[in-house]
Amino acid sequence: MSTLNAQTIRTTRLDLLPLRVEHAEEMAAVLSDPALHTFIGGAPDTPQALRSRYRRMTAGSPDPFVSWLNWVIRLRDEACLTGTVQATISSDGHEPVAEIAWVVGTAWQGRGVATEASRALVDWLGRLPVRTVIAHIHPEHQASAAVATSAGLTPTDEWHEGEIRWRRSVGRHPH
Repeated sequence: MSTLNAQTIRTTRLDLLPLRVEHAEEMAAVLSDPALHTFIGGAPDTPQALRSRYRRMTAGSPDPFVSWLNWVIRLRDEACLTGTVQATISSDGHEPVAEIAWVVGTAWQGRGVATEASRALVDWLGRLPVRTVIAHIHPEHQASAAVATSAGLTPTDEWHEGEIRWRRSVGRHPH
């Protein structure tokens, strides 16, 4: 599988824009609420730390068989960034698998932003050679479970680092 690159994805209300280091300043404010780390751990990044992290992320995976795809979520009507979505695409030895994640700033939660963005991401991934989409969700994180369900993922009985593995088959399957 060749390295893939994030492309702009448009929805009714959102633009998913490929991540750039220049997004760090605005995203540090968007993601500044410590409550966003309740289920994932850690603490909000400073703009400097986020810039450094985004520099590593946009440089791409050092593994040629892994693609790191990252987007910021822009709410067009408000002309502001509201969160991120990401997909790490790798081969599980059989076919490409995408592991996805999302985060939306507290001020924009409860408005369907994560749902709209994750659905668009899964639809976009389905047009690639990806066959399986996976997300890992804390068992008590009901909002993320709702987003995953909306994007067509279902929980499995598999656990990964204290989180439930959710899965969906996508893409064109050979007959």
